[in-house]
Amino acid sequence: MPSLFIGHGSPMNAIEKNDYTRTIGLLGRRIPKPSATVCISAHWLSAGTWVTHMKAPKTIHDFYGFPKALHDVQYPAPGSPAVAELIQSLIQSSSIQLDDHSWGLDHGTWSVLTHLYPEADVPVVQLSIDMAEPPSFHFELGRHLRALRDEGVLILGSGNIVHNLRQLSREPDAPPVDWALEFDDWVKRHIEKRDFLPLQTDFLATAAGRLSVPTPDHYLPLLYALGASETSDTLRFEHEGIQNGSISMRCVSFGLD
Repeated sequence: MPSLFIGHGSPMNAIEKNDYTRTIGLLGRRIPKPSATVCISAHWLSAGTWVTHMKAPKTIHDFYGFPKALHDVQYPAPGSPAVAELIQSLIQSSSIQLDDHSWGLDHGTWSVLTHLYPEADVPVVQLSIDMAEPPSFHFELGRHLRALRDEGVLILGSGNIVHNLRQLSREPDAPPVDWALEFDDWVKRHIEKRDFLPLQTDFLATAAGRLSVPTPDHYLPLLYALGASETSDTLRFEHEGIQNGSISMRCVSFGLD
């Protein structure tokens, strides 16, 4: 199975039809149906690393100020306690804690999966992001997850390479700001070269980087997808573009022919 990073952008992308959502829908048809999906979403930030362990994860509406139609969305995919326990056994370098009650599927996960797998028929497990750990830690966890791909499990990082809500335009098609284009291109070039170390160490080295990643939550899921990739994987940029002037919607696949 491939390793993916999907720029999810506004929660409204869950219910809107645009070039981005059409791309994600087509992507779901190109991927062989996985036995499960492990999603690292920008919206589950935690002390320690947790993995959802419940059989029926709830749909979390972790936003406000959006239309009722978005709040009404349910994504009733089953969980996979077995995959959660496999992750716990694979990652011996860090304590992975099982979550049976507190979380579920947040919009960083279901806003993407509603397009990838609209029937909600693929089991889903979420892995949290420990915000106390450095970028290298998250990349290394991705390396541990790599083995799941051979078991038919899709690895999915969901965030945004550029995510600055303070500079956000209310218009989805607003012209992108220069620094967003600069940083998005910098990340793209390093991914093309499979030069992943600067993406862990130098992403805040420039003004463009600091504006693009004012907080690391939406950036870190990228590192999981990179860590889970193989050097032999086919690399594709499935979607490129900036929404609302300051949100990169870049999507990357590794290992999808």
